[in-house]
Order: sequence, then structure tokens, then C-alpha cells
Amino acid sequence: MSGGAPRESKGLTTMPQGRPASVPEDGLTTRQRRNRPLLIVHTGPGKGKSTAAFGLAMRAWNQGWPIGVFQFVKSAKWRVGEERALRVLGDSGEGGTVSWHKMGEGWSWIQRPGREEDHAADAREGWEQIKRDLAAETFQLYVLDEFTYPMKWGWVDVEDVVETLRARPGTQHVVVTGRDADPRLLDAADLVTEMGKVKHPMDTGQKGQKGIEW
Repeated sequence: MSGGAPRESKGLTTMPQGRPASVPEDGLTTRQRRNRPLLIVHTGPGKGKSTAAFGLAMRAWNQGWPIGVFQFVKSAKWRVGEERALRVLGDSGEGGTVSWHKMGEGWSWIQRPGREEDHAADAREGWEQIKRDLAAETFQLYVLDEFTYPMKWGWVDVEDVVETLRARPGTQHVVVTGRDADPRLLDAADLVTEMGKVKHPMDTGQKGQKGIEW
């Protein structure tokens, strides 16, 4: 089979071979184009945005990349499974290093009242740290988990985020997760995945559980 488009065969659709549908006239070699740093956004109402980003981080670890994880909304008291797994991997000496930062409170769908100024200040300082790390090219992959919410709530300036990520030096990849991603962020991104919800256990009153949500 040639080309990158799926082919119908006896009612089945075969998977594409990972070839681009078109090649731009940008003066880059195939290798240069392949290795361009990506801005990735996982958004939408469905479950799995952070999970997919942490799966990507495991691939980056396997490549020996230094990884920076910045969680903006989940409480610092929570110890999600991905954190423990990536910390163990990062300390193993076999792949990349992992640096994990938390600067938020509460679950992503709750904006807790009473301490908005504190949360906003934490989010702004978190973003300033990311800007410093980007300038220093500290990491090869940045996971900005639930970073869409500080932008949505006005805690972090969207234009500053977009301009900084567009101008980041080197070959640093960035993945941003969270619902309601700002259209300006989506426009700047190289890869956007919107996760839709068809069904969820919470629809029938079931709360999150170990091994599934954390």
C-alpha cells in the first residue's frame, strides 16, 4: 500500500503508515522536519487527557529525555499513580530524569472559593518557572498538566503563554492538558487532540476510584 491514507478492504480500514498527506515547500530536510519540536494540546470533556500526556512522558523517558511535569490544579496532597511511576523511572538511571512540580489545589472541575488570590499567585509563579526552564532549555519534554484552567480563569495571560511557547528555543516539546483550551493556544499548537465523552461512571453517581482516576 502506498501513501498515508487508510485503505478500505472488505469492510475494514487499514491503519495509515505514518506518512504525511503532503510535504510543504519549507526548505527543510525530511530529518529536520521530523525532529521539529511540537506543541501538543489534549483537551475536550472526555477522560484521559492527563493519562495520555503521562504515557507520552514514558516514551520520552525511554529516549533518555529530561522531563519536567508541572501540575497546576490537582492538590499537592494527592499522589497519583503516574507521579510515583515516573519518579521511580526517573531515579532508576536507565532513562531520562523526571522533575515533578505541583502548584495547585483541588480537582480540575472545581475552582475552590476563598483562596483564589493564593491559587492565582501559585499559578503565575509556576508559569514563571516554566518560562525560566524554557529559556534555559532545562527539559526536552514539558507536561503542563491542567494548564488550560489558569488560562481560562485569568490567572495566567494567554497571549504571554502563546508567545513564549512559540518562541521557545531548541527542540523542547510541550504538552498542555485540560478542558476548554483557549482558541489561541489551539491555533499555535502543532497537534491537538479533543477527547470526547460518550459515557462516564460519574453519570450514574459513581465516584473516582483507585487505579482508574489515580
